[in-house]
Amino acid sequence: MAARFTTIDDYIDSFPEEVQDVLRQVRRTILAAAPAQAGQSISYGIPTITLDGRYLVYFAGWKHHVSVYPVPDGDAAFEEVVAPYRAAKGTLRFPLREPIPYDVITRVTSALVVRRSASGG
Repeated sequence: MAARFTTIDDYIDSFPEEVQDVLRQVRRTILAAAPAQAGQSISYGIPTITLDGRYLVYFAGWKHHVSVYPVPDGDAAFEEVVAPYRAAKGTLRFPLREPIPYDVITRVTSALVVRRSASGG
């Protein structure tokens, strides 16, 4: 049975130290791009950054990569930036053996915030 985590810190602490460092930086990157009132929780067993009580973005650690979900549709420039990391329509996968492109995570988070604002919450 999979472990159940109550906090993002507990989740991150369950990984090897080098992966913990990446997950902490992913978290900091998302929070820096999200509004100040963004919240943090565990949902579906993975770290979730929330806005106005609803999920904004999820992130997760895996054996060989970290993932960020969901990925909004964007213009051609946005799609060009995220295309190398798309694992599925709504998932970005960043291999741990390569430098993590935190700027891409910032762009995705910013796009999700804009989309949320445009939809009225």
